Formats: sequence, C-alpha cells, structure tokens
Amino acid sequence: MAAPRILAIVLAGGEGKRLMPLTAARAKPAVPFGGIYRLVDFALSNLVNSRYLHIIVLTQYKSHSLDRHVSKTWRMSTLLGNYVSPVPAQQRVGKHWYLGSADAIYQCLNILDDERPDIVVVVGADHVYRMDFSQMVDQHIATGAEMTVAGIRQPIAMADQFGVIETDPADPTRITAFREKPADPVGLPDSPGEILASMGNYVVNTDALIRAVTEDAENPTSRHDMGGDLVPAFVERGTAGVYDFINNDVPGSTDRDRDYWRDVGTLDSYYDANQDLISIEPVFNLYNDAWPLYTGYTGLPPAKFVHAGAGRLGHAADSIVSPGVIVSGATVSGSVLSPGVYLHSWAQVTDSVLMDGVIVNRYAQVHRAILDKNVVVHERARVGIDREHDLARGFTVTESGITVVPKGAEITL
Repeated sequence: MAAPRILAIVLAGGEGKRLMPLTAARAKPAVPFGGIYRLVDFALSNLVNSRYLHIIVLTQYKSHSLDRHVSKTWRMSTLLGNYVSPVPAQQRVGKHWYLGSADAIYQCLNILDDERPDIVVVVGADHVYRMDFSQMVDQHIATGAEMTVAGIRQPIAMADQFGVIETDPADPTRITAFREKPADPVGLPDSPGEILASMGNYVVNTDALIRAVTEDAENPTSRHDMGGDLVPAFVERGTAGVYDFINNDVPGSTDRDRDYWRDVGTLDSYYDANQDLISIEPVFNLYNDAWPLYTGYTGLPPAKFVHAGAGRLGHAADSIVSPGVIVSGATVSGSVLSPGVYLHSWAQVTDSVLMDGVIVNRYAQVHRAILDKNVVVHERARVGIDREHDLARGFTVTESGITVVPKGAEITL
C-alpha cells in the first residue's frame, strides 16, 4: 500500500498583539528566540524531521521579515520536488484578509487542488516544542478519524486558559466534547487532576477539510477558527480524534523535556521560555542532535571573550552566547545573547534576552530585560532595575517585572 501524500500547512499569520513591542514591526512567528532562531523554525523543524517535505507557510500581518527568513533559510531540494513556500494572503474569495485560521485554509483551497494530498497536517507557528508528526498521522489513519487534534496534558486548574478536549473513557482517542476555557472541566479518566488542552496542531483528511472549511465559510455566525469552529463540527459528526502528546516519542528526548510545549503568546511566557534553555539540565534542550532545530545563521565569526585582568574579566555563566557575540570585559549571567551583541568593559547583563546587534556600553547595567534588535545602552545607563524609571522612558514592563525595549531604541541615563 502506497504511503499517503501529505501536505503541511503552517499557520503563520498571527499578529501577536500580546507580544508588543516585539511584534511592532514583525509577525509573531518571526520573533527571534533562543539566540539564533525564529519562532517559526520550531514548527518547520518538526515537520522536516517528520519527513514531511511539502510545506506551505500562510502569512498575513507584517510578513516581510518572516517571508525573507523562510525564503532564505528553508530551501529544500527542488530535484526531489520538496519545498517550503511562504504564501501571502491573496484575497482569492473576496476583498478581505483572513478572517481566522479556518478561513485562511479556505482562501488557499487552490493549493490543495494543485497538490492533491490525501492528508493535510495543519500546525501553528508560534509554539516552542519538539514533535514527530508522523506518529500522530499514523494514529489518525489507524483510528479512521476525519480530523485528529493534538492534545497536551495540563493541570485542571489551568482549563480556563485553553480549548479543552474531553474523551470517551472507553476509547481515549475519540473526542466527545471540545470546550473553550470551561469553568467546570472534567479531568482525564487516567489522571483526574489533568485535562487535555488543544495544542493547535491538526491532522485532517483532505476531502473532509475541504468540506469543513467550505461549510464554515458559508456560516455567517462562525468565527472561522480551526479550534473554535471546525473541531466542534467534527466532534458533532463523531469523526474527531485526539492524539495525546505524552505518547509522542521524539528521538533523543529525555524524561525532562519529552513533552515540553510552551505557548509564547505573552511577554512573560516568551521570557520564561528563553530562561528554560539555559540551565545545566535545560527544561528544553537545544542540543538534541537526533532531532535538530534548523535555522539560517551561517558565515558569522565565533563568539569572543576578551580581557582577563583583575576587575575586568570578560565572561558569561549560565547563558547562551550566539555566534558573532563579543563580551569585552563584561559580566553576563542567566542571559541569552543573540548574534552580533557587543558588551563593553564593566557592563553587567543579568537574567536578560538581548537580540541581534544590541550594544551595551561601559558600566551599563541590564537586568531582567528583553532588548529588541539594535538597541544601544549608553555608558552607565541602567534598564530593568528601576520600574518607574523604565515606564517613564516609555518602555513596556510586564506584570512579573520584565522590561521590554523596542527595536533600535537608545537607552540613556
């Protein structure tokens, strides 16, 4: 029996309002992460490692940097017919942009008609995780479901933050109800203190997907959302299945990170996810060569640490230091330094995320801050230390006290 033809669709049109100011000039999936990556790289790496090599990336808001990154980085073998192709919103069915994730697929049905896949794998572009989608597809085929939703176990107390999947106790792969942020959640039969939350990843039979998005487009009361509208429709038909992420076995994973999944939809969760990378035994391990994470940085010089004199020692501890970084007599701890960061003598950077090209001058201090690309911290300036002063300068400060500085800003005394 021939293997099914698979087309992967990455939903990458997210505006990311809760990540402002990091999304002031870029789409959410294009936000840098972990030093050298973009958020979209995690979804694409998972698909490629799963051997799904026909991929389209649906973009919409502020998509230039995202389109450029995908086009320059994700280049597949044309000889073998493989590709990763960004597809902008095209207004094929009317003078409006995408109204939701289901409408995004509806407006691109011409691609399904051209490719004629048997199964479509639909994934979001703004989560940090590793996943072998082929295992989810295998279950989808074996159970005979028309749509399978990936679910991750979460504490029942967090049910009001997710779309919650309820299953048949006699068949835990079948969805009996899908409830958005329920106040009275039902725990799992094998774990009453947990619920299954939708991860925003789906496997759908092509003919069923075409029918569903077409019917959804004709429904004037629909929000045109994959999770909020399409999943309940499949549940009502009795053809919706769930894939429990805890069963996903990624090569090279450990008990510590095997079911890691982080929605980086807020500034605090984005900061926390970066911090997950830098411990001795990281909660999320970037160094798993059996399931590599791909991105586009090449041709950069190695990181350099200079000055070894008393009181002027260039060093970094418990940190990620990317190619092209120069730590010149500065002190770094608990931080993520992206390519091209330059830290001058006697500067201090602690518990922070610095994006490409940030310059921190002499005696400056950066603490619990996210500095977007090309920010300059002038000599003796401080950021992330005095909340009221940061707010007075127009910077964003999160509930947990993380100061966020927009791209290209100059921080003075």
